[in-house]
Amino acid sequence: QVQLVESGGGLVQAGGSLRLSCVASGRTFSSLAMGWFRQAPGKEREFVGTINWSGGTTYYADSRKGRFTISRDNAKNTVYLQMNNLKPNDTDVYYCAADPRPWVVDETYRYWGQGTQVTVSS
Repeated sequence: QVQLVESGGGLVQAGGSLRLSCVASGRTFSSLAMGWFRQAPGKEREFVGTINWSGGTTYYADSRKGRFTISRDNAKNTVYLQMNNLKPNDTDVYYCAADPRPWVVDETYRYWGQGTQVTVSS
């Protein structure tokens, strides 16, 4: 079992930046693929990006390329989502996810956090 706790969400003005963090426990972090997703109330969860176990490979949804960056620190059991030049339509609850498979680019992640709210004002 893996427990995931996100933090770093909040209210930011358009054009600003936020860095979300997700701390994992319960399993060797360096063996997990990690992903970030977003979801608005009443809508389907949307893929943001993913990072492999070593941090050497990342993949992003087209709509987030260039503004969002995923990284990880295996020594701290933490994955990050750096969000720059935020826009009002980036407002959502952001979730991190973990999976023991080496690479996952869809919603089939096994473990999920509780989410952190990001609100971007215009």
